[in-house]
Amino acid sequence: MDLKKDTLSAIEAPEQAPTSMTNRQILQAMSGLMAGMFVAILAGTVVANALPRIIADLNGSQSSYTWVVTSELLAMTATVPLWGKLSDLYNKKLLLQLSLAMFVVGSLLAGFSQGVGLLIFSRVVQGIGAGGLTALAQIVMAAVIPPRRLGKYSGIFGAVFAVGTVAGPLIGGVLVDTSWLGWRWCFFIGVPFALAAILMLQRTLRLPTVRREVKIDYLGAFLIVAGVSALLIWTSLAGNQFDWASWQTFALTATGVVLLVAAVFVEARVPEPVIPLDIFRNRTVTLTTVASLLVGVAMFGGTVFLSQYFQIALGKSPTVAGLMSLPMILGLLVSSTVAGQIISATGKWKVYLIAGGVIMTAGLGMLATISADTGFGLLSLYMAVLGIGVGLLMQNLVLVAQNDVPAAELGAATSVLSFFRSMGGTIGTSVLGAVLANRVAAEMTKSLGESGQGASGGSGHGAVPDMSKLPAAMREIVEHAYGVATAELFLVAAPFAALALVAVLFIKEKPLKTTSGMERLAEESKQAEENAKATPPAPVG
Repeated sequence: MDLKKDTLSAIEAPEQAPTSMTNRQILQAMSGLMAGMFVAILAGTVVANALPRIIADLNGSQSSYTWVVTSELLAMTATVPLWGKLSDLYNKKLLLQLSLAMFVVGSLLAGFSQGVGLLIFSRVVQGIGAGGLTALAQIVMAAVIPPRRLGKYSGIFGAVFAVGTVAGPLIGGVLVDTSWLGWRWCFFIGVPFALAAILMLQRTLRLPTVRREVKIDYLGAFLIVAGVSALLIWTSLAGNQFDWASWQTFALTATGVVLLVAAVFVEARVPEPVIPLDIFRNRTVTLTTVASLLVGVAMFGGTVFLSQYFQIALGKSPTVAGLMSLPMILGLLVSSTVAGQIISATGKWKVYLIAGGVIMTAGLGMLATISADTGFGLLSLYMAVLGIGVGLLMQNLVLVAQNDVPAAELGAATSVLSFFRSMGGTIGTSVLGAVLANRVAAEMTKSLGESGQGASGGSGHGAVPDMSKLPAAMREIVEHAYGVATAELFLVAAPFAALALVAVLFIKEKPLKTTSGMERLAEESKQAEENAKATPPAPVG
């Protein structure tokens, strides 16, 4: 089979030329997508305030606590590129519904778990489903909405992301604090959303069938998942289950690097790679990928410990701790929605990315000044500033990358950005968790001597002291230690946001396309067919 035939088969046109969807049709289709995205985000955040109770009820250990936290995120992060590749080969709606079904199965298993082993397995199943939802929702959006119109809809998705990320712990806290519900409903609550999303997608999402010659790189997929998993396991457990400088660190990092080098070797030689390496020749994709990784480190790594700060340093209940995150939700909600509308109206986007980088860095810098005595008014201002910056930056990075790649690579480009953002979040959470644990221990030691290390009660990943059982003098020391340590987290996270700003500055602003991914795919396949006809076949021999 000659090269031209292979090229045509890879981007063969849909059976019928797609037409632009009306705003009403887009909103109808997005209803299912938004429900699915909310479910995916909720899966990772709703258990944040419930885990101590869950692990206690299931008689789990500190190691179990860590694995329940990391298994879902690890599975989601490792499988995002695979879902992205599958979306370039198979029916996107069917894949979305499959990922939602996996989420339902995982949620039910988790809710009915009677032991930690089944709970961890169910979180892996949830994570695989959430990985599909994270990648596919944005891919489907790019397929049906032109980039010029995508901004305002991306803003809505950014708002859904914000609500799911920050409201999840609030919902989990309320469920745990409500005696007639309990922690099992942290898993059951997402099931009706997922089932509703499956039905809405079936009724509202209309995507043309694309016939292609499918070649899946199973070896490359295995090497990528195994390599990434080894590195994520290392960053999740180092500093908690074993020292950063240890034989476990050497074994996991060496294994991960060797597997990923082998994956690059394989991906460069197969006709249908899981992650097309050529995509990184595109300057926009490379820079948005770097920025997404850094945003993941700064945002997730910095904010994931806020709930712990509210409960320990400020002495609030899980429910109140969730409510205290509302300023960040509102900041992200307003900025992502307003910026999306303006981008769609004007076609200009770079100024909002730059503003997002500046404001996000400033917000992290402000939060680096907090302590156990910081008032809620000032804290709310700092969180709102951070939320505004994230809202301007995060979702628009995806829009910029989608605008600058061929339609046949939309799935790969979108999943690569989601993958690196999730990986950045995992790495940031782990590293900053170790920073938190070490600083808490140091502060306790300073106040109480060496015995203070035992009184610190935990780290960023595990058990925290029961403040209600501590005497007043000890409670004040613990509150001070966690206040100082949390401020240091934001101080460490701020340079990552500044580096994301540097990456954004080098992105070249290009006009937003006015055709959807389906329309561009049809145009590209038609052009490829015309080129093939115009070029005479190569002589044999």
